[in-house]
Amino acid sequence: MQKFENSNVSEKFAALSPSAKAHLTDIRQMIFDVAGQNPNIGKIEETLKWGQISYLTSKPKSGTTIRLAEVADGQTVAIYVHCQTSLVSTFRELFADKHQFEGNRAIVFATKSALPTADIKFFINAALTYHLNKG
Repeated sequence: MQKFENSNVSEKFAALSPSAKAHLTDIRQMIFDVAGQNPNIGKIEETLKWGQISYLTSKPKSGTTIRLAEVADGQTVAIYVHCQTSLVSTFRELFADKHQFEGNRAIVFATKSALPTADIKFFINAALTYHLNKG
């Protein structure tokens, strides 16, 4: 598991409900794994933005920020991206029958269901390379 370098992020994870923490920890590791497998992504910065756990590409700025959060009801978690990207709408076209969405800004997963690892990694790669691929 990737070590926390930001104490604020570590504290945010510690405050999550157990089921949300399990899912978001898995998604967090997927982010670092995908970044490590694609040399175009570069270093990932883990921080808090708008109170949410966030991941961004700092060098190079290849992608858009990914934010993770436990949804207020505690039964779901979400992967957020900037709402003006085409990421969620593209993902919705490809996987409409498999996943839940929140507008153009998030994909939502139930904490009592297994995570669709391959789909999430596909989305993470698209987000972390968004600026390389949108032109």
